Amino acid sequence: MGEHFSKTAALIWSVADLLRGDFKQSQYGRIILPFTLLRRLECVLEPTKDDVIAKYETIKAMPHEAQEKILAVSAKQSFYNTSKMDLTKLGETSVAQNLESYVQSFSSNAREIFEHFDFFNTIDKLSEADLLYKVAKRFATTDLHPEVIDNYHMGLTFEELIRRFAESSNETAGEHFTPRDIVRLTTSLVFCHDDDLLTKQGLVRSIYDPTAGTGGFLSSGMEYVHELNDKAALSAFGQELNPESYAICKADMLIKGQKVDNIKLGNTLSDDHLPADKFDYMLSNPPFGVDWKKVQKKINDEHKFKGFKGRFGAGLPRVSDGSLLFLMHLVSKMRPKHEGGSRIGIILNGSPLFTGGAGSGESEIRRYLLEHDLVEAIIALPTDMFYNTGIATYVWILTNSKPEGREKQVQLINASVDDKEAPDNNFYVAMRKSLGSKRRELPESKIDEIVKLYGQFEQAKNSKIFNYQEFGYRRITVERPLQLAFDVTEDKLHAYLSDHHEKLKKKAPELSLEEVKESHPPSGYQTLQRLIGQPIIMSRNEFLAQFNEKLSAAEVKTLCKYFGEHNDEAEICYVESGKNKGQPEPNPDLRDNENVPLTESVQSYFEREVLPHVPNAWIDESKRDEKDGEVGIVGYEIPFNRHFYEYKPPRKLEEIDKDLDIVSGEIMQLLQEVHS
Repeated sequence: MGEHFSKTAALIWSVADLLRGDFKQSQYGRIILPFTLLRRLECVLEPTKDDVIAKYETIKAMPHEAQEKILAVSAKQSFYNTSKMDLTKLGETSVAQNLESYVQSFSSNAREIFEHFDFFNTIDKLSEADLLYKVAKRFATTDLHPEVIDNYHMGLTFEELIRRFAESSNETAGEHFTPRDIVRLTTSLVFCHDDDLLTKQGLVRSIYDPTAGTGGFLSSGMEYVHELNDKAALSAFGQELNPESYAICKADMLIKGQKVDNIKLGNTLSDDHLPADKFDYMLSNPPFGVDWKKVQKKINDEHKFKGFKGRFGAGLPRVSDGSLLFLMHLVSKMRPKHEGGSRIGIILNGSPLFTGGAGSGESEIRRYLLEHDLVEAIIALPTDMFYNTGIATYVWILTNSKPEGREKQVQLINASVDDKEAPDNNFYVAMRKSLGSKRRELPESKIDEIVKLYGQFEQAKNSKIFNYQEFGYRRITVERPLQLAFDVTEDKLHAYLSDHHEKLKKKAPELSLEEVKESHPPSGYQTLQRLIGQPIIMSRNEFLAQFNEKLSAAEVKTLCKYFGEHNDEAEICYVESGKNKGQPEPNPDLRDNENVPLTESVQSYFEREVLPHVPNAWIDESKRDEKDGEVGIVGYEIPFNRHFYEYKPPRKLEEIDKDLDIVSGEIMQLLQEVHS
């Protein structure tokens, strides 16, 4: 049967021979996919076609909703068609009108798919190219009856056609198609812990993809379960923003016998069409680095007004990258642990690992995920794995029901190895022909190797295991005292006078600098003139004592700004009023932050790492974490590459000199050839 489905796919795609010249290669799929769906649906409906037509004649006057329910029963399917027409009866004239009428006669759930394929426009284009009859006739002779090819293998056939469409679309494919090898790896990682469970008879489970694309993840999940247990029922749910991808996904699900009403069209982040549903398995490849400005108000409102009763209670990432919003959306769809829990596989770029410091939205989301023990593993993939980008990518595996021994642990697997000297160590193989930005792929043997590393859950060269707290830290604020030395010079006094002049010009623009100096000088101007050339004053109090007039706090601040400079030998300035009276006054220019690992005492770290270098420093204990009230703001980041970094010493100078000599010799030889 496996050989049969691949032959069937090749036979169907051969229709491209008719299209060549009149249509671009990237357009073939938009013709072949809906025609394949149309032929499959009419083959499935053939046994009950006469019954449906007869029943339709008797209930024409009934409301449409009632008709749909009755006719679906007559068709013994979730869809039906009330036309007497099929692909063999289109005739040789008025083919376009007959075909459009035929498609319009489908039930709304099937007809909608053709509408989103823009199939009626395709019919017109084929008719204009005088190809419609030939294409329709070719599909009419393709046997896609369920007795010949069952739902499962018809699904595989359709997936193969989708893959060919993706490859022919090349650079634009990555927006809607996830490469098959990545899909297979992610699916295997998500399902592998449940292999024993999935072999049980009568099993019913659900799978969900909020960025369904053409349905690759949903299909792969169903295939994985079918390989283990062909009696298991896996219900597919999804939502997709792009109408054409939505049509392909829905067509694929219809062909597989799924309830297509579970596939929704729309923006998952701003308009979740499955708000109350929870799922057993979730898989997603959301767009990398795409901003969410268009839906910002809705998401901000949900975060603000619903909190953890909504999807985004943990926090919001920066508006320039919505990847973590999709992740939090999936987490909100998890079944409670007492109901069996859920497993998630999501593909993200590198920024969700580390973007955003302590207290930021990204850090708070990581904090929520790690402190709730949801992150099970993160796998780094090789670069150049996707159709539309060559950047580094990662597969995150999450669950709220970790197996025994994995509690509070996070496994990092480095499958991004790129060893030019020993290519057998790499997890990828180079493709003979690149597809857009995709130049590498994961062979089945390497997928198995990655899944084995994950399943073994052991420390190894490419597998590291950490307690989640090892990714956390407290950002403490380190203060140093204000120590000012005062040196009055002509240049500083001129700058002080000019600043005062600019302020007066706002009210009296006619005043010149000389007039200001004579009749409206700044505070202490005469005293400052007297101090020019005097020894540096190493105390703020001593400097201010030079002035006879009473100075306001603002005037003191301005004088310190223009004439004071930090000097470690100067006297420490103390706070003169308020709750901190008598305490050293901090110098904002010397303020610094330190990230203290969560696994270490803040005070011990401070005494070891800070005080030996700046003995008069102290921790600002007013900066406390909102959640636990402790000193320091808690942050989380996952510095993946740091944990797998291997130092490679530079080449010896002798080797470099030898190579340079060879290159120099080659250059000299070329120059001699030119001159001769």
